[in-house]
Amino acid sequence: MDLSERETMNCTAYSTPIVRPNDDLLQLIFAAIPQLSERSVLCITSKIVALCEGAVVPIKFGTREEKHALVAQDAEHYLPPDKSKYDLMLTIKHQTLAVNAGIDESNVSGVYALLPRDPNKTAATVWQALRKQYGLQEVGVVITDSKSIPVKWGAIGTAIGHCGFVALNSHIGEPDLFGRKLQITQVNVAESLAAVGTYVMGESAERQPLAVIQAAPRVVFQDRPPTVSEIAELVIALEDDVYAPLLQAVNWQQHASHKHQK
Repeated sequence: MDLSERETMNCTAYSTPIVRPNDDLLQLIFAAIPQLSERSVLCITSKIVALCEGAVVPIKFGTREEKHALVAQDAEHYLPPDKSKYDLMLTIKHQTLAVNAGIDESNVSGVYALLPRDPNKTAATVWQALRKQYGLQEVGVVITDSKSIPVKWGAIGTAIGHCGFVALNSHIGEPDLFGRKLQITQVNVAESLAAVGTYVMGESAERQPLAVIQAAPRVVFQDRPPTVSEIAELVIALEDDVYAPLLQAVNWQQHASHKHQK
């Protein structure tokens, strides 16, 4: 297939009814998306995944202290609330640098919505169901969340779970335009797809928590869920991160419930 014959990547968002705690995620997907083609990637917002699995906590007082305590308990690592006008907590959750461990009250009623408990497991469950429901061989799933970018305004999508494709395309050792071998270049496919899907789904009252990406280039589909080692390949140790001078300059804290987890 030459360049003139290649399909153009496109992304379509799908609406659902308002999602309530303990709704059936698979039934919501099947009702919203009548057809799904081969080599599609389904993006699902983490908010509806969390709601469907009941990962919510009732709001008792609605105070900042109540939310801060919940964030500290749920985050894998956290910093105390900042003293700025935003009054937020910087955290690490599901190996993602996030504000308030992804916990918020937007687009839900009377509860704090947490992040899904195991987004990679959920992605694998949805992936299996998509293959059976739509009769597909090659299909991908990305569980998305929103994140901010240091020194820039605005939110973009991020992937906290995936299934059905190789999430990291390595170009290490390949030549650049002038023959120099690339040393560290890797493309995070899952993050790239999440950014596209989240942009199309929207960030406010669109009520479009699902998006299907078709004809995405350079996606290598798999006929199995990612292995533990493949998921681990996406994670970089703080000391190896290019942002290590910032990440290691603060005193990350852990709630007692996380300190003894392996």
